[in-house]
Amino acid sequence: MADENLYTFENPDYKKTYWHTCSHVLAQAMKRLHPEVKLAIGPAIENGFYYDFDTPEPFSETQLAELEAEMRKICKEKLKLERFELPRAEAVKFMEEREEPYKVELINDLPEDATISFYKQGGFTDLCAGPHLDSTGRIKGNGIKLTACNAAYWRGDSNRQTLQRIYGIAFPKKEQLDEYLAKIEEAKRRDHRKLGKELGLFMMAEEGPGFPFFLPKGMVLKNTLLEYWRACHKRYGYVEIATPIILNQDLWHRSGHWDHYKDNMYTTVIDGEDYAIKPMNCPGGMLVYKNEPHSYRDLPLRMAELGLVHRHEMSGALHGLFRVRCFTQDDAHIFMTPDQMKDEIKGVVKIFDEIYSTFGLTYQIELSTMPEDHMGDEKIWHFAEETLQAAIQEMGKDFILNPGDGAFYGPKLDFHLADSLGRTWQCGTIQLDFQMPERFDLEYVGEDGEKHRPVMIHRALLGSIERFIGVITEHFAGAFPVWLSPVQVKVLPVTDRAAEYADQVAAQLTENGFRVEVDHRNEKIGKKIREAQLEKTPYMLVVGDRDMENGTVSPRHRAAGDLGAMSLADFQAKLRREVDEKLKDSDL
Repeated sequence: MADENLYTFENPDYKKTYWHTCSHVLAQAMKRLHPEVKLAIGPAIENGFYYDFDTPEPFSETQLAELEAEMRKICKEKLKLERFELPRAEAVKFMEEREEPYKVELINDLPEDATISFYKQGGFTDLCAGPHLDSTGRIKGNGIKLTACNAAYWRGDSNRQTLQRIYGIAFPKKEQLDEYLAKIEEAKRRDHRKLGKELGLFMMAEEGPGFPFFLPKGMVLKNTLLEYWRACHKRYGYVEIATPIILNQDLWHRSGHWDHYKDNMYTTVIDGEDYAIKPMNCPGGMLVYKNEPHSYRDLPLRMAELGLVHRHEMSGALHGLFRVRCFTQDDAHIFMTPDQMKDEIKGVVKIFDEIYSTFGLTYQIELSTMPEDHMGDEKIWHFAEETLQAAIQEMGKDFILNPGDGAFYGPKLDFHLADSLGRTWQCGTIQLDFQMPERFDLEYVGEDGEKHRPVMIHRALLGSIERFIGVITEHFAGAFPVWLSPVQVKVLPVTDRAAEYADQVAAQLTENGFRVEVDHRNEKIGKKIREAQLEKTPYMLVVGDRDMENGTVSPRHRAAGDLGAMSLADFQAKLRREVDEKLKDSDL
């Protein structure tokens, strides 16, 4: 980090300190305007900061605006932040005198040898370990925005008090704040929950929180995506399998999931025996491998599965298709000899490159290493980590190290996709596993005629199909490429006289494999076009008297507008090219 960037947002530590100080300014503003409110905690987070307050009612937009104004006032006052320490008894007394019970609880819960520090700014003092900026004047007042007020449990415990959590964001320049807020508004416009409803893709129901329902157009989208997925995997030498959703508990003990993942698993009893609904597909894949003997000539064996899995998520964490309790995992398990590992890792990265580029998604790789809660020998773990690193480096790929965040059975490469707004999503993963073949006693006969243990890769490409659909819905803002769009063409007759011709055009397009709808409503053509555009339909074919006479169509593209009259054959050829080549609007 260059010295000139130490005190800018280029330095993540400075940015965190800046936002943490903003949370203290928010707390001070709160105590000035609402002295009866009790303080809880106020950290910096990934995007901004928040502070939790004990207040009986949520704060309105008007009250948030008043708090913002008071925060700006505090910044103009250029109050010095001064750190001081107190012994435990004095610290407790200090906060008891100020009637701050949450701070008293926090102090009492600190380790016996903990340093108890406070920060004072003007007439306001808060319990805090720091660090902070040296003055509230360092904060740009017109770069502050309070963004939301939500309920939050004290210390995340649903049995404790319900607090009000006020979120905020701040930047050293107002222009940066404006840019950030514009991006947030664009993200709201692209929200897959909103678009999913408007475009008729999926729904949620109170009868099944976290369990998505796919509607007819959503199923077209999902099946088209899976058809492409299958075609790619066939070209890359995968076979497809399917394993049961429910398997007995003994299997999950053997795989290690019961010891490491049981709190996220749903269980049931069948004929007096304990069973579990699968949260992952890999144990079933182990049983498929063990179903018959294997030779080194069979390897590598690449088995793909679109497996329906269930994982328990807290209700507060559920979020559209991004965080659900039931989803389709596009898994693959590759069984190989040790000397095939690097080539297989590279092969997986190649299919990642092909598929992600089809959607215009770039990625960054993160290498996650051995966690504390792991299975197996550390030497094997380190060897696996080195193999993953060497494979991607030989391909000229960069990566970020994420220490201690591997799966319990092996290190992994996580692929964080960047969408059109620059947001990142963790979808793909490659996990190198020496442990599960050992636990399931998997074998193959080597060239020497002896039995050997295979190595395996766990691999998800799209990750959760549901989540990936959410990601690309927001990435494309619902305007899916022609090949993926649930409705590719909408035929719009100008008058009733053109209705029969419109049906003939639609029938020919349908016969040639395109997805078509006809709008026969007695509405003006302008309204039909506007509504088709709102539905994100790639092409509208306007057909009127002249088209009937000449045997033509007048296509309109949702972005490019009127393309002029052409023969139906020419339009179909254009459409076929876009579908076959998986073109995006930006490629046209």
